[in-house]
Amino acid sequence: MPSDAAPDQSAADGYLQRAHLLAELGRYDEGIGELTALIAAEPGHVPALTMLARMHLAAERPAEALTAADTAGAVVPALVTRGFALLDLERWKEAAATADEILTRAPGDAYAQRSAAAILSASRNGQAALDAAWRAVELSPDEPEAHLVLGLVAVRLQLFDLAERAYREALRLDPELGEAGQDVGVARLERRRYAETLEHLTAMADLPVARPDPVRTVDAGIRRLLLSVAGLSLIASVLVGALAPASPGASRLFAVLAVVAVAVLLRRPATWRPGLREAMSRGLVVPVYAAAAAVVLLLGYALVGGPWPLVGAITASVVAGFTAFARR
Repeated sequence: MPSDAAPDQSAADGYLQRAHLLAELGRYDEGIGELTALIAAEPGHVPALTMLARMHLAAERPAEALTAADTAGAVVPALVTRGFALLDLERWKEAAATADEILTRAPGDAYAQRSAAAILSASRNGQAALDAAWRAVELSPDEPEAHLVLGLVAVRLQLFDLAERAYREALRLDPELGEAGQDVGVARLERRRYAETLEHLTAMADLPVARPDPVRTVDAGIRRLLLSVAGLSLIASVLVGALAPASPGASRLFAVLAVVAVAVLLRRPATWRPGLREAMSRGLVVPVYAAAAAVVLLLGYALVGGPWPLVGAITASVVAGFTAFARR
């Protein structure tokens, strides 16, 4: 694509979707390459700049993350990434100032409030961090991340009873939090940071926080894997379908790459393999078979072409995603 031609919306969405898929597989440099191509054509593309900043942060490159976040401007997601990058660079005063700006800009946004609370707790701490964490819980009481941040702030303030209650509630809402430190990608970037930090702080304080039920943890890991496979298959099928009329050969090649990406995802270390059969007996049989069917149908399109394998792959992906989510 020429560097002086801005991409249309569908092309820009394609770059963002491919970058997101690559990031969720932990392939940050390849995802950054997709975003760089988009930004070269449209330097002021805020979503691409924000995602670029988050990818650099996930790849433990805070200086590059800070540069991208500053270029993205004063939108809340970019400011949140800026704050975390400043924390990683140990620029505490600037991080606290960024958190204050987030609080001012989005007083009614639960994501902004909990993010600012987390940044403040690591940079300045005090009542402002606790107030923001409580505000996030009030705005979104069913989001486990809000309770996770409240626990994080409470531990740093040595409010251990509050920290334990908040962490128990976060685990009740989402048992997967017990394994959040193993996540990759950018979709759960903050969640991963919060979980890792809270685990470290509670260990230092010898805080008897709740631990997840092993059975629920296995089921949650399998469900998360199914959601990832279903999401990847659905996005890949839609992109393949959009590419097919103009270039059938290229679309079939992309389908092969998508199947390879799923195979890589399945090979990643996880706790799901030993308990797969038992989890299916507990109600995950439909999403397991639907996710497998989506991948097989996508591979079938790569081998023989035609619209029906793609239609089947999209349908199976939707069924897998909805039924896996319903098991939460």
